[in-house]
Order: sequence, then C-alpha cells, then structure tokens
Amino acid sequence: MSRAGSRPGGVDPIRPRASLRTAVVWEVLQGALERRAKSSDRPALDVLDTGGGTGNFAVPVARLGHRVTVVDPSPDALFALERRAAEAGVTDRVTGVQGDVHGLLGVIRPGGYDMVLCHGVLEYVDDPAEGVRNVVEALRPAGSLSLLAAGRGGAVLARALAGHFGEAQQALLDPDGRYGAADSLPRRFTADDLTRLVTDAGLRTASVHGVRVFADLVPGVLVDTEPGAAEALLRLELAAAEDPGFHSVATQLHVLAERD
Repeated sequence: MSRAGSRPGGVDPIRPRASLRTAVVWEVLQGALERRAKSSDRPALDVLDTGGGTGNFAVPVARLGHRVTVVDPSPDALFALERRAAEAGVTDRVTGVQGDVHGLLGVIRPGGYDMVLCHGVLEYVDDPAEGVRNVVEALRPAGSLSLLAAGRGGAVLARALAGHFGEAQQALLDPDGRYGAADSLPRRFTADDLTRLVTDAGLRTASVHGVRVFADLVPGVLVDTEPGAAEALLRLELAAAEDPGFHSVATQLHVLAERD
C-alpha cells in the first residue's frame, strides 16, 4: 500500500482537516482500483459513485484516468460536479445522472461497473439492505464495493466528550444509533451491521477500516497551527484504521467488499 503523501489522501497543507477525514478511505480505495486495473488488464475502469454529490471522490478518481458516473438526487450537486470536473480537466471522464439508490437500476446499466462507491448513503435510505442489493447489481463479476457509513460508537463517544451524557446514552441504546430529535442522521451502523449487509447481498468482505477515529476529537487549532501535527495525526489515523479495537469508536466505518 502506498503511503498517503503520494496520493490524493495525503494531507493538503491548505485543507488539512478535510484531507485527514478522507485519507483512510483514499488509501483503501486507490489500492483497490490499482489491483482491479491490474487484474483486468484495463487501466481505465468504470466506476459508479452513488450519492456522489459534488464529486469529492468522483473527480479525484477521474484524475487517476478512470471513467466515473455519479448518481445523485440533487440537481444543484450535479451542477457543482460538472463545474468541478471542468476545473480539474476531467469533464470527458465524469458523467452526472439524477437519481437515487432506490431507483438506481433504472438510471444505470446493471453489471456495468468495476467498482461502486456508496459513501454516506445508507444513513438516509428507507431500506439499507435494498440499497446494498441495488449497488451490488451494478457490479461486474469480480467488481468491488466501497461502502462508507456513520459509526454508532463514534457518535456515542463524541456526545459524551461534549458533556452531553444523556444524548450519549440515547445513541448507545437507540436501535438506529440516534442521540435524539435534534440528530441530523436517521441511522448509524456498527462494523457488524455493515459486513452483514454486504454478506447478505452476496459479497465477500475484503477489509474493514475505522475512519476519523481521532480527527474529529483533536482540537482544530492544534492540527492547523502546530508544526507537523497534521502529518503525525494522519499517520496515527492510518495506523489505527485497521485495528478492530478502534472500529467501535470511529466516526465512520469503511467496508471494502468484493464480488467473487
């Protein structure tokens, strides 16, 4: 696995906090793309980004030379995606389609993608199992699914450290991991929840990583102003991400699953 500094997941000196929040996912995602391109003997892959919005992942993936289709329900997000792709010089490799996971198979070609990104989607759908089944139907044989969702334990820890102990207990006990009526997320997951969803959909779990284990807890002023702090925190995040002991307190959980 390449070191983060040589990839888009590395710390951007201008936006260190944003880079820290995506570094682990990029490290896993790009490794999977490299392996798939090599095994298929096709340097340019077809990637589907469901709920991809303005292209936070889609545009960098296109910059690697792959063709990316973004499906998102928001016309405004798709417009911003088009502008962002143009600024990055990858307009010819990024296609925006209006739609959602529920009706996904009606707007894309089933079985036509080497990798599907499903990031920040399952928290909002009515039926997460149906959502995973739909994205799996989009995969080619031996294709991969990159699944990123909010972690239940991370919310419990964050509310407790903020002094909201009642909300922390509510998130711990609530079936959907919500801390109360003011919670903006309809649903959170454990690592077991996500691996069960991909297994039930017929995929094999290749890896599970905790994302933003520390990044959301460390004071921003420390990361932004202390020399070397951002790089050191990035190394810590990458080291902790693979340790199952930290999955239960991660803000997000990332599962890479493969179709045999």
